[in-house]
Amino acid sequence: MPDRTMLLWDEPEGRSSGWSATARGSLEAHLGIPRPEWSADDLVRFARGRGIRLVSLMHGGGDGWLKTLDFVPRSDAHLLDILDAGERADGSSLFGSLGIPPDASDIVLRPRLQTASLDPFAAVPTLAVLCGHAGRDGRPLAVSPDTIVRRAYERLFEETGIRLEALGEVEFFLGRRASEEDVYGADDRGYHAASPFVFGQALRRRALTCLADMGIPVRYGHSEVGYIEARSPGGVLWEQHEIELDLLPLPDAADAVLLTQWVLRNLAHREGMQCSTEPMMSEAHAGNGLHFHFSPRRRGAHLGGRDVDGRLTDPTRWLVAGLVRWGDALMAFGNRVPSSFKRVRQGREAPHAIVWGEYDRSALVRLPMNATTEDGRTVAPPTIEFRLPDGSAHPHLVLAGAAQAMCDAAADGAELDALLERTRTGHGDGGRPVPHGFPAVADALLGARSVLEAGGVFPAALVDRTLESLRGRRG
Repeated sequence: MPDRTMLLWDEPEGRSSGWSATARGSLEAHLGIPRPEWSADDLVRFARGRGIRLVSLMHGGGDGWLKTLDFVPRSDAHLLDILDAGERADGSSLFGSLGIPPDASDIVLRPRLQTASLDPFAAVPTLAVLCGHAGRDGRPLAVSPDTIVRRAYERLFEETGIRLEALGEVEFFLGRRASEEDVYGADDRGYHAASPFVFGQALRRRALTCLADMGIPVRYGHSEVGYIEARSPGGVLWEQHEIELDLLPLPDAADAVLLTQWVLRNLAHREGMQCSTEPMMSEAHAGNGLHFHFSPRRRGAHLGGRDVDGRLTDPTRWLVAGLVRWGDALMAFGNRVPSSFKRVRQGREAPHAIVWGEYDRSALVRLPMNATTEDGRTVAPPTIEFRLPDGSAHPHLVLAGAAQAMCDAAADGAELDALLERTRTGHGDGGRPVPHGFPAVADALLGARSVLEAGGVFPAALVDRTLESLRGRRG
């Protein structure tokens, strides 16, 4: 047990004021303990031995951005208190737009110790821990997006036996001042381009290693097709990149997207660049999607795609049908800014109709192919891809909505076959169009509210506030 006396921490002898990259590294490697087994005592021992000076409680806000609350621990006892109990916060400032009034605004940040990592950007040694949110009664805060995605994840398991995993494809533009050296870029020719034909390769690779050290599994990164020339000498030149994360349980997949965007923005700021996930940066140019891949899993087996007889597995049918039926309503959480509709109307690999298909990149939902070895072994689980969300998405609410849609479809049984046949690309009636404005999204959300609120997952007040916001917006 660490010493709980109130002795001030001392800087370890011989440590410089700099916080070197080699000193950071992976917290799991430093501790020598598997992440699921971490305790508060383990983190305190590490903090004392490594001279940790700051602790940052990180969490997702109602706006879909990462937030931080920072501490300077005075002693082992103080740090243990932070890790065990968390700290109070103003919920009306964090979630006021989702339904928390100022007269009932006290909430508590609850640290999740297994999410701890070393902040790769801090000037002094800093331990960062992701948190959930609790109300005054100590229970998970109903309106918190973190609570909502966790409830949806558990409800899906309770009703279907499926553990739904997901990964995000985080697309982003890097911008910097144009110079005479920028002679290689060209629109639609940047896909998988290598340096020197792209300037952001080094930053993207640093992001991959930062994420790995933070315990976030990454599948790959590459440059993307988007490229926007500077409009004037010395103006900002933009090029597009993508980081595809790896499969995680739904709540962790949502956190991984927030952390990835945070890492990218920090790195860009340090390099004097800009980083944007805006859905549409410029007319007639590629926009930033935030596609999600899903893998339904039961008893350790991934059940996405087709079975050995070539039929869609039941979990695949449930998810595809749920997204086809309610995907336009999820735009309330996945397509949240006016340029979201410019991206959809432009239709460059953005869905324009609510249909599904295999390999079809213009569909709302698609079943992508998988790489296999020469003997036919797949090297990654088959996935179901939801292609409508964009860079404005709130990942926790989108993923929670997808789980709720899957639950709804699973209750329909044989009714799904007709829906799937009718909305399959090249076979049905072409599907209904994707909404092109906030009022149409509001109509879709109103029709889906009973699905989202089922099982007490989405609070009615949150849906009401979202409808009110959509009705009052242009786009």
